[in-house]
Formats: sequence, structure tokens, C-alpha cells
Amino acid sequence: MTDLIRAIRGMNDQIPPQADWWREVEGRLTRVLAGYGYREIRFPIVESTQVFSRAIGDTTDIVQKEMYTFADRNGDSLTLRPEGTASCVRAVLENGLLQQGPQRLFYLGPMFRHERPQKGRYRQFHQLGVEAIGMAGPDIDAELILMTARLWRVLGLERLRLELNSLGTPEARARHREQLVAYFEKHRDLLDADSLVRLERNPLRILDSKNPALKPMLAEAPRLTDFLDEESAAHLMRVREVLDDAGVAYTLNPHLVRGLDYYSRTVFEWITDELGAQGTVCAGGRYDGLVAQMGGKPTPAIGFAMGLERLLELMPGAPSADAPEAELYVIGAGPAEKRAALSLAEHLRTALPGLRTLVHCGPESLKSQMKRADRSGAEVALILGADELAQDEISLKPLRGQGEQRRVPRAHLTETLLGLVGSG
Repeated sequence: MTDLIRAIRGMNDQIPPQADWWREVEGRLTRVLAGYGYREIRFPIVESTQVFSRAIGDTTDIVQKEMYTFADRNGDSLTLRPEGTASCVRAVLENGLLQQGPQRLFYLGPMFRHERPQKGRYRQFHQLGVEAIGMAGPDIDAELILMTARLWRVLGLERLRLELNSLGTPEARARHREQLVAYFEKHRDLLDADSLVRLERNPLRILDSKNPALKPMLAEAPRLTDFLDEESAAHLMRVREVLDDAGVAYTLNPHLVRGLDYYSRTVFEWITDELGAQGTVCAGGRYDGLVAQMGGKPTPAIGFAMGLERLLELMPGAPSADAPEAELYVIGAGPAEKRAALSLAEHLRTALPGLRTLVHCGPESLKSQMKRADRSGAEVALILGADELAQDEISLKPLRGQGEQRRVPRAHLTETLLGLVGSG
């Protein structure tokens, strides 16, 4: 017997009805984004490796350890996208979108990182990303955060908390870095292996360590907020004022640094305690230097991304495995009736587009077809036998207790079905 080929570890299938639920949640999210004027952008899953090494930073864990990178047949280095911001900026520049003015964009799709799979962390995962490119003021920062708060309301999520910080300017971070390195060198014997590597490459990332043994030492580390320039401090205050006006609660977290090199000024995370170690549901911030870093003119920008797998773990109302396949199940008793059943179903899909209509395909007996109709979860079976076909009628059999089986003239079928199952 041939061994069963299985999916790659950390890359998961989405099967019905879970895939239906994904589509429903994605629809809710994108409708909110459209209400704020955001439009969808789509870009390739595979990019030149340089897109990410230049944008994310050679010192980050993503570039150093996690990217799926390979050489194609021409010897070019290609990478499966590990995040969306760098690809989005590349697409905006390549297609000249900024010549049309500021851009509000969103994207939705799979990302790839070679990590140790665990709940909430997968090698193929899905993100909804939002980028606002070309707007410099704190108002767009605040609006993005307000939009995320609205997304949680639309999805029925309640137990998320917002953490906020400012990374200031590159000059402020340089001053902070100098003091931070001196502090960590003084406590070098307390640092774990990962932190010692970060001390050489990106000491700011040590502040983001999840090692509980480091917490007391990190609590006393120099804070970036103490090095903020006056303009960055004022920018953060303006963001806070809008959030306060809107009643959006937040906590200032001076250790919130984010894991990518391109962030500056405002950074934020929405966090839950319900997913264990993988508690960040949505995160983002301002990246004013990235467009120039990618070859464009200096352009302000801000964005965020949320992991859909983690989001769906928190969502109330996910469908059960026995969710119905259709509302209407059409059955033909014999070959002629089966042909008529296909035509009838096409008519119903036009007349009642809100209802899912399933036609039984295959040679099973009428009894077997009725059993399949019941197992499908449909509300009504539509039966075409020789008599019905001759009389231009259809037998309707309610499957969920709405009454007795009856025959209905085809001319009255649509209105009768609307009375039985509604318009969807």
C-alpha cells in the first residue's frame, strides 16, 4: 500500500465548514476597511530576497532564521513572503501609486516563516494587513487604531487590550541604543543566548524578550521614552488624545519595540491572555523611512497586520462540523428527471441567489437520494419523478419539520420556497 502523502508540518488545510467561516470573517473585516476608504492590493507570494533583507533588516530573526529562501533555475535568490509590508511598498513604488496621492491599502493572504509549529504559530499563516502610505500626522495613526477597535466590535471580541509606545526618530534610537548597550554589558552575565546575539546585532530587541528570568533586569533598563525628541513626544501625545476622546483604553509599554527594523514613532499591539504564549493578535506602527529605503522618495507611512488563525481562535460562533451544505436539495428519480433537476437548479440559483441549491448527482435510488438530502442539512428536498415531470410540478418535502410533502406547480415554486426557507 502506498504511503499517504501529508501536508507539510505547520502548513494546514482549511476544510469545510471551517473554510466557510474563514470567508465569513474575512468578509466582515474587509467591509469595515472599505468603510474607511481602504482598497485591496494583491502582490506575489514569491519575491526577490532583497525585498525583505533590505526592508526588514539583516539583523532580525525573520531574515536570519525564519525565511523560506531558495535559488531558482537562473540562480536568483527568491523568498516566500514572511510578511506583507515590504511587498506592499515594493508594489506601490513599482506601479507608481504614490503619483496618484496618498494610498490606503489592504491585503489578505498567506505568509511563510520557518518556525517551530505550535498553537497560534504556523509555518504558513494568514494575515490581513493594512497600510496607509503618504500621510505624516498623528491623526492617521489614531484612525488606524480606532479602526482596529471597530474590527473587534464587529467580530464580537471583547477581551483584547491595547499597548502603545513610540520608537521616536533614528537619532533618538541611536542615543538610546548607546545607553542600552552599556546597561546590558554591565549585566551581561544575566543575558540568555538569544539576548547575547541580539546585543551584537539589535540590542533594542532584547527588551522584547519573553524570557521571564530577564524581567527584573529589563524593568530597570534605560527607556526609549526618556530619549524621545520633542516632536515624537508631541506626536505620541496627539495619538493618545484621540484615543482618550474615543474612549479606547490603552497602556503605555516602554518595552514595546516590535520585531522589524523599519518601525519608527508610533507602535502598538492588541494582546489577549486567551492564546497562551502567542498573545499578540494585531500589531503595527509607523515606518516613515521604509519607502526611501526601498528606493522611493522619503514618504511617511503606517500600517498593521493581524494573524487570522489567532483571530479565529478567539471568535465566537465558529461553525460545527455538521453545518448544512445547502438549503435546497434537488432530486431526480430517473435519467430524464435528473436532466430536468439540473435545469431546475439553475433556474432556482437565478431566482433565489441567496439560497444554496444542491443537485444530487449519481445513479442512487430515490430512497438513497432522500437519505443523502437529509444528511446534507438542507431544509427542503425538491423531488422530480415521472409524474411531476409530466404535470410540470415539483414535490416539496420539508426535511426539518415544516409540514407535509406536497406538489407545487412550477410556476408557483419560487414564491412557495420563499415562504418555506426565506430569501437567505
